[in-house]
Amino acid sequence: MILVRGFGGLDVGSEQANAYQGFNEGTVYPGRRGDNFIYEGFLLRAMKSTDYPYRDATNVVGYYASPVSALEEADGWGPAETGGTVVIDQAVARRVLRDAALGTLWVYRFYDLTPRSLARYGEGLVRLISLIRKAVERHEPGSFDGVDLVCHSMGGLVMREALLAMDAQEKGSARLLVNRVVTLGTPHRGIAFQGMPRWLLEALPGARDGSDELAGFSPDSTRFLQIEKVFPVDRILTVIGTNYRTYNVRASSVLNRLSTLLDEGTLATNRSDGLVKQAAAQLPGAPRTFVHKSHGGADSVVNSRETYEIAMRFLHGTHKVSLWMEEAEITRGKDWFGDSEFYFGVSIKPRYVDFELFHQSAEAENCYGPFHKADLSDDLGDLEVELRKPLAAPGDRTTGWAGRDRLIWEGWIDGRATPSEQAYGMVFRLDVYVGERDSRGIGFSDNVIFRKQYYVQVFPGTHAELFLHTGEEYLGQREPKDAAALLEIAASQAHLGTKAPVQHLEEVRSRPGWLFEVGGTGFRATMRVAIAANRES
Repeated sequence: MILVRGFGGLDVGSEQANAYQGFNEGTVYPGRRGDNFIYEGFLLRAMKSTDYPYRDATNVVGYYASPVSALEEADGWGPAETGGTVVIDQAVARRVLRDAALGTLWVYRFYDLTPRSLARYGEGLVRLISLIRKAVERHEPGSFDGVDLVCHSMGGLVMREALLAMDAQEKGSARLLVNRVVTLGTPHRGIAFQGMPRWLLEALPGARDGSDELAGFSPDSTRFLQIEKVFPVDRILTVIGTNYRTYNVRASSVLNRLSTLLDEGTLATNRSDGLVKQAAAQLPGAPRTFVHKSHGGADSVVNSRETYEIAMRFLHGTHKVSLWMEEAEITRGKDWFGDSEFYFGVSIKPRYVDFELFHQSAEAENCYGPFHKADLSDDLGDLEVELRKPLAAPGDRTTGWAGRDRLIWEGWIDGRATPSEQAYGMVFRLDVYVGERDSRGIGFSDNVIFRKQYYVQVFPGTHAELFLHTGEEYLGQREPKDAAALLEIAASQAHLGTKAPVQHLEEVRSRPGWLFEVGGTGFRATMRVAIAANRES
C-alpha cells in the first residue's frame, strides 16, 4: 500500500522534514473507551493491526531533487534501481525486505522531487510502483497483483497523473500495476473558488514554484475524465468529507458558501469539507462514501478512524453491500406557508463500534433531495451525468441518488472482522432520516419527519439468510442467536408484520437483493439490500 499526501503549501520545507507526511498523526476521542479512545493515525494503525497488518518500508526508497549516482549491483539491485531521483537503498532493502515485500506500506515523498509539477510527481509514483513490483517479484515470482493507493487531497491528482503516465508507457498497464485506489477529499473536479489564471498564480509572492499544483485545482478542468480511459473507476473509492465547520481555514469555508450562490441561488448551504466541495470530491461512475469530517486538521478525512476503517474494508473486505430505495410515502408535514422540501438520508455503522461507514444528515448537508413529491419520486438528475461536467459549470444537481434504481449506498464489509466468536453473521446498523425544510424561510427551518434505526444481519453462503432487527434483543453477545434460531423466532412473530422485533427477509427473484420495510409515524418505505461476495473469505 502506498500513501500519498496532499498539497503542502507554497513553502514545502516543513513537509520535506515530516517523515511520514502526516499519516502518522491520529486523534483522541474523549469519553470513549478501548480502541475507540485513541486512533493512532493511518500508518501506525496499519502497522499495529492484526486484521490488516502492514510493515513499514518507506525508508527502502530515497527521493532526491537531483539524480544520484548508481551503485554497483548488489542483492539483485542494479544501476537501473540505485541511480536517479527515486532509488532503492540496497542496505535498507536487505534489512526490511529480507522476507518479502508483500504486505508492506510505503509513503510517497513527492515533495523531495523537483521541479514541482503534477506530471513530475506522477512520474515519480510510476517509478516507485515499478521498484515495489521488482521487490515483490524477487521474493515471490508471479505474485505481484498491483499496489493499493490511499491518496489525500492533491495526492489523488498525483495518482491520476501516474495512471495516465503508466498507460502512455504501455497501454493497459495501469489496471495491472494498480489494484485499488482510495481518495480522501481529493478535488477531482477542482476547487470551487480556484479560478485564477496560471499567469496570475505565478505572479503571486512565493507561488511560482507551486503554480502548477494550484492550476491543477481549476474548476474549469475536465482532466478527471481521462481516468476512466486507463483505469476502471469502480476500483476507485472516493471518500468525501462533509464537516466544513471544523476546518481551521475559515476563509475557504466562506468562499465555498459564496460559490453556492452561483450554483443554487442561495447562501444557505456550504456542502464542503471546508476546502473541497462534496461535488468536487467525486468521480463519475466511481463508488463514494461520506464521512462527517473536515478536509484537514484534527479528526479530519486524513486522520480519522472512519477513513482507516472504510479504506481497509474497500481494500480487503469480503462482501460488497448495496442499498436501494424501492418506494416511499411521506404522510405528514408540508408547510403551507412556505415552499416545503423533503430530504432523505441514512447513516451506516457496523455493530459494536463508534465509527460510520456512511454518513448523511441535515448537518452534513448531503441528504438526497430536495423532494417535493410525497413519494420521493422527483427527478433529481443523473449523478454520473452531472459529475461529467466541469465544476465551474452553472448549477449543481449532485445531491441525487448514488446510482440507477435510486441507489442509496454501496459499501464494503468484512465477514472476518467480528467482535467475538459469539457474534453471528455480519451486522450493520441503518439510521434512517427524513427531514423537511422551508426554502423560503417563512415557517420552520428544519423539521424531522421520521427517524429510526434498524439492524440488518447477514448470514452469507450459497443460500444467504438476511434478517431485519428493530433492536438489539437477538444481537447481543450474551445470548446471540444463529440463523436457525432466528428463523424460528421470525416465524413465531410473523403475525406482527413490520412491528416484529426480527423479520426474516425473502429474496427478490426478479433482481438482486432482499426487500424490507421501514416506517412509522409520518413515513414508510420499501428498501432493497443486496450482498455479493467481493473476495474469498
